[in-house]
Amino acid sequence: MISSDNIRAAAEAIDPVFRHTPQYRSEELSVRLGVSLLCKIESANPIGSFKGRGADWWFTCHAGLSRVVCASAGNFGQAIAYVGRRAGVAVEVFAAETANSAKVQAMQRLGAQVHQRGRDFDAAKEEAAQFAKTHGCRFVEDGREDEIAEGAGTIALELGAYPEAIDIIYVPLGNGALLNGVGSWFKSQSSHTKVIGVCAEGAPAMAQSWQQGQAISTDTADTIADGIAVRTPIPEALLHLRAAVDDIVLVSEAQILHAIRAYFECERLVTEPAGAVSLAAAMDNAQDDRGKTVATLVCGSNIDPRHRDAWLGMTGPPDAA
Repeated sequence: MISSDNIRAAAEAIDPVFRHTPQYRSEELSVRLGVSLLCKIESANPIGSFKGRGADWWFTCHAGLSRVVCASAGNFGQAIAYVGRRAGVAVEVFAAETANSAKVQAMQRLGAQVHQRGRDFDAAKEEAAQFAKTHGCRFVEDGREDEIAEGAGTIALELGAYPEAIDIIYVPLGNGALLNGVGSWFKSQSSHTKVIGVCAEGAPAMAQSWQQGQAISTDTADTIADGIAVRTPIPEALLHLRAAVDDIVLVSEAQILHAIRAYFECERLVTEPAGAVSLAAAMDNAQDDRGKTVATLVCGSNIDPRHRDAWLGMTGPPDAA
């Protein structure tokens, strides 16, 4: 069970390199959207994503391991590798054959043994679970472990110290750890804040599952937002979402690219697609949110180098899409 007390404890225990990331009001985006838009920069750390918070707290709660196995699109694997290296734990990461090459190389630089198996993230996760079972080592699954969500929940604790009361927060939704951690904190400590999860239209499994109250898998997860490209939901994550979330929305590929460009032009931030979906949703719902204080999470900057120039070099103003 995700606990507010544990989130407080995590906020004291997690490596300071992942904590107290910048959070500020974007002047330009606030004017463009007609809201007071708050940016929480979770890419300002050695691995370029929020995942280090949950990985660090998980290792704190599971001391004494010698070898762990996980599946990752790249950011979670980097987090497990970074913290595992410090703890002296061998790390094996399973990633899809099509995984972002920069993320794969980053995991390897951090000391992880990377196995690229399967057509997508969920196929790689099946391989990882089987490998862990065969070799008798601990399989850590992002979205299933409460400690990972509690680590991510420290983001909300920090946002709660912002001088303005937050009316709405848009949170990327992949396997659910980030949304469950952030949502659980706000629901217990700031119940007036509306918590909205964001999925990509091409990977709607989590949204459909939440709406229908049961796990619904899709045949594919086709989106540039590899960090939230989930086609097989985790039942435990869905159970937590019932209490942590007010709504879940979908954003298109065009809206994601639009948000990447807006962050770059307005805030000089480079964001990967999954790291920009909260702004994409905020932009899409700006008319309904007008006059409110809206928080967005810049939760990853590990952009695929194969697409970086094209995504950041789009022509036309970012609010024209």
